[in-house]
Amino acid sequence: MSQKVVVIFSGGMDSYTVLNLACKQGLEVYALSFDYGQRHKKELDYASKACLELGVQHKIVDISAINQLIGGSSLTSDIEVAEGHYAEDSMKTTVVPNRNMILLSMAVGYAVSIDATKVYYGAHSGDHAIYPDCRPEFVHKMNDVCAIANYEAVEIVTPYLDVSKIAILTAGLEMGLDYGKTWTCYNGREKACGKCGACQERLEAFANNNQTDPLDYE
Repeated sequence: MSQKVVVIFSGGMDSYTVLNLACKQGLEVYALSFDYGQRHKKELDYASKACLELGVQHKIVDISAINQLIGGSSLTSDIEVAEGHYAEDSMKTTVVPNRNMILLSMAVGYAVSIDATKVYYGAHSGDHAIYPDCRPEFVHKMNDVCAIANYEAVEIVTPYLDVSKIAILTAGLEMGLDYGKTWTCYNGREKACGKCGACQERLEAFANNNQTDPLDYE
């Protein structure tokens, strides 16, 4: 009997790679996506299609009411999304307060309820500068808590925590993944903007892999 795991799946490149990695490892995967009121809700459509194609059980949970408590991010509030690379201080406006702790807590609860032993999510080194809840120290502390928060210990697994998006794309391409089936842009328009930090990092990853991004850009 294969091991059950929960994968937090946004519909973006990183979590798409993690999802496929877990599937290829022969795990029984339960994908979990969240509608937290993000302006790029379009990513959830990509998540649904990807899970359907993979034959993975998938839940999309609406927690958008939480924005009454955690506003102030350009991803969830009426604030213009900054343009530029993640290295720029302006990208801190995309931080959603306590997001990953909230999402991980719910994913761990889901894992316990279905007898899954692990929760996977796609934090990577490119996120460390801007997002505190993607840094190794956060993951390690969350693992400590999740070992004792329930009668059943749940492990937080971050396969790409110490590598860049460039390396994640390299790994995904070696798996034969089609990244045209993912959405990265923080603006939820018809085409990706190509200017926000998420787009720029994605395009940089493709350039460094000598590949052309299959997504359409404005």
